[in-house]
Amino acid sequence: MNTSLLLIVGAIALSAAFSISAAAFLSFTVLARMVHRMVAFSVGILLGAALLHMLPEAFEQHGEPHALFGLLLGGVITFFVLERFSVLRHDHHHEGDDHDHHHGHDAAQAGRGGWPILIGDAVHKAADGVVIAAAFLSDWKLGAIAAGSIIAHEIPQQIGDFMVLLNAGFSRKRAYFFNLLTGLAGVCGGVLGWALFGRVTALIPYALVIASSSFIYIALSDLMPQLQREGRRDESFVQLALIGLGVAIIYSVFAVQHGH
Repeated sequence: MNTSLLLIVGAIALSAAFSISAAAFLSFTVLARMVHRMVAFSVGILLGAALLHMLPEAFEQHGEPHALFGLLLGGVITFFVLERFSVLRHDHHHEGDDHDHHHGHDAAQAGRGGWPILIGDAVHKAADGVVIAAAFLSDWKLGAIAAGSIIAHEIPQQIGDFMVLLNAGFSRKRAYFFNLLTGLAGVCGGVLGWALFGRVTALIPYALVIASSSFIYIALSDLMPQLQREGRRDESFVQLALIGLGVAIIYSVFAVQHGH
């Protein structure tokens, strides 16, 4: 097998496994007792990742602006249609969230609510895989730097994803397994980038926009309305602080990566 392909696949697999495992450890230990409040943190992470990282990166890749915005609109509408026809559902509740339901109701109603997050993650990882492939084909040192940068922004994003999945009724093992499974999309993206570099690279901005539409839709259509149902004013300040924290983490990673 080609040496560059082995480096690309190995780097993508290791970066995905490390970032997902690190995020799982933090989510299941340090943050495990705060799941009911981590919905707000997830909003900050998801909106920050979409609006401060993925969409700007799509425009930096010289995608056609009207096409990118049209695809963003189409992505949001598509996720609405999928939810409307029960292909995807977003009832993100967890047992013990103080809602007046019988035991087991929230997990049952959550259904497949975490799938939009996993779909967006898979698209994002595929795009990351193409980026890593392009870097390795240029210089293995540049490839290593690209893989390290992706790990840096994946860990905080994956923490938000784990909180959403847990709140959607996924068990810890199931959330971890499916997050690892999305890493295969990164490997696929890397292989495609190696085999069809020029053609696939031109599609990166559009893949990032599709991922962004998924994150924006679930944050605005499900998570924020869930926060609005909290009537206590003091809890609103906590929610705002957690949203701000999520955005600040994404902004900080973005600024470091771009040398600001």
